[in-house]
Amino acid sequence: MESADLRTDIVIIGAGPTGLYGAYCAGFRGLRTVVVDALPQVGGQISALYPEKEVRDVAGIPGILGRSLVDALATQAAAYDPVYLLGRQAVELRHDEDRRPVVVLSDGTAVRAGAVVLTSGIGTFTPRPLPAGNEWLGRGLAYFVPDLSEHAGHDVVVVGGGDSALDWSLALAPLARSVTLVHRRAAFRAHAASVEAAGAAGVRIVVDSQVVALSGGVRVEKAHLRTRGAADSVLPAGSVIAALGFISDLGPLADWGLELRGRSVLVDRRMRTSLPRVYAAGDLTEHEGKVRLMSVGFGEVATAVNNAAVELDPELTLFPGHSTDTG
Repeated sequence: MESADLRTDIVIIGAGPTGLYGAYCAGFRGLRTVVVDALPQVGGQISALYPEKEVRDVAGIPGILGRSLVDALATQAAAYDPVYLLGRQAVELRHDEDRRPVVVLSDGTAVRAGAVVLTSGIGTFTPRPLPAGNEWLGRGLAYFVPDLSEHAGHDVVVVGGGDSALDWSLALAPLARSVTLVHRRAAFRAHAASVEAAGAAGVRIVVDSQVVALSGGVRVEKAHLRTRGAADSVLPAGSVIAALGFISDLGPLADWGLELRGRSVLVDRRMRTSLPRVYAAGDLTEHEGKVRLMSVGFGEVATAVNNAAVELDPELTLFPGHSTDTG
């Protein structure tokens, strides 16, 4: 196939867990599949934001590290040889004279497909910056923790009050020299049990405080705090992790003519969007009774792929058969 003009049965936009499971579902039906993602690796938010976090909402798996879940999903899909186009954003969607979709990528590649399945989650996510000193990014300041070992032995300051801030504090507590969690309010958005567990793990929790400056040499060494009702203070900080949340954006997808509700794509019971041969599944979608859980995304993408298969070949049945029947 020419790299500038790929032809496939299904193109999946988004290589997160839902997209990876969609690649397996499509392969199981004998469909050629291309998976596109703007990130340089598969796994979506899990790989970018919390690869070391334990995921507990997958049916039949009491708990699994995010990184391990992504590896398992990629291995499952690999049985059917999907083609991955990573580090490339889907920038344009058009339809040819037969109403078959054509997806154009940021590098100019055109993917001509029988159907499109959108599984791009919350879209493009940009971390909210730490006002105290973005110039320290890459020199001790980080917004993601893809590898816990990079912070081993450091005095770590985690800034934020959400689940990610608590998860990273707990994960780093056994590895770091010290972990201090700084939150600008007294109340946390994270679960109370996580806050309690962090304290029990030896994480120092500082509330009603903000990091107003960072200082150091080649690498950050100190975090300067301003605390409501108290004198300014300084913490040792070989690593500063800013977990202040993310700004999500649908990106080019917002201009494709899809029927939207806010930043979500409206779908019907077959997971069809308002555009011909374009389906969607996972956190991106909106429909009556929508529940945003990973397990729901898996079911939605199975529904989307199997309905797309029948649209491509009306001789097929909607039910794909049981995987146990093939062994």
